[in-house]
Parts: sequence; structure tokens; C-alpha cells
Amino acid sequence: MYILQSGAPSDPRPENEAAVYRFLQAQAIPFHRIDHEPVHTMEDCQAIDRALGGEICKNLFLCNTQKTVFYLLMIHETKQFKTKDISKQLGVSRLSFGTAEDMQRILHISPGAVSPMGLIFDSAKNIHLVMDSDLMQAEMLGCHPCVNTASIRLSMDDFLHRFLPAAGHAPVFVSVPQAQV
Repeated sequence: MYILQSGAPSDPRPENEAAVYRFLQAQAIPFHRIDHEPVHTMEDCQAIDRALGGEICKNLFLCNTQKTVFYLLMIHETKQFKTKDISKQLGVSRLSFGTAEDMQRILHISPGAVSPMGLIFDSAKNIHLVMDSDLMQAEMLGCHPCVNTASIRLSMDDFLHRFLPAAGHAPVFVSVPQAQV
């Protein structure tokens, strides 16, 4: 059973997670949190999704062929990433997954915990945030606070109009088709 809690925890947390909570509090962005065992797949997240009551996204760390331009792609969990579809919309020759080393260096995140919350660490603005336009219909957004042992929920409005400007990022919107069954 998962317990939905309001705000930051009082117990010690990894520095990247604690920094997310401090950032949200400094911007007066309300959020709820669930602490849980490590999760590694979208299937692992389904029960947490229901408890959070937010739109949990797939967050993919991508780069161009030369590994000189990086992207964070946020898509609905039911959608499928196809590099040719997104590459074409972004005007990039080909996208591939970025390395764990680049992910850690730029976003302070490890594989399995990819999250738009890591944008607070991207002071050099190396990341281009790319969002599926269908996410705009969600009232709430759920994601990891840079670790895969907790999940947070905040309003999509706060994410778009308070969090992203404070983090110094603006999204580019793309259209991602539903996954074929």
C-alpha cells in the first residue's frame, strides 16, 4: 500500500532528491509524494500511478548522432517512441538514447530515474525538453524526484508555468502516435 504525503520528507535523502524538494518549495509549487521500493519499468509504476492520481510519463534521455545535442522526451505511458517520428518533427537526422554518464553529468540522474525534475541541474541549458502535445490534457503530472524510490505529483499548470520557467527551460511540443497493439 502506498501513502500519499504532502511536501518534502523530513528524513535524509540523496542530495539530488533533496534538491528537487528544495527547488519546488522555493518556487512555492505544491506537490505530493509517495515513497516506494525502486521501480525500473513502466509496469512497476502502474500501482504508484493509481495512488498518485497523476499522469505518469515515460521520460527518455536522447541525443543526436554526434552526441552533442541532448533531449528529454516526455510521452504518455501508452505511447511508443519511434526515433524517425520524433527526429523528423525536431528536424534532427537521427535520435538515439544518451549515455548514463551524460545523463548523470547533465541531469544528476541515473537510468531508471529519468525525470524532468533533473532540469534544475541543467544550468548550461544542454537539454532540449520535448513533450508530447497530448500531455497538455493532463491535469496532474507524476514523475520521479531524480531517484526511482519516490514519485511526486504536481499540477501540469504549475509544471508548465512555474517549474519550467524557474528551471530555465521551455518545451517543444511534438505529436507521438499511440502504441500499436
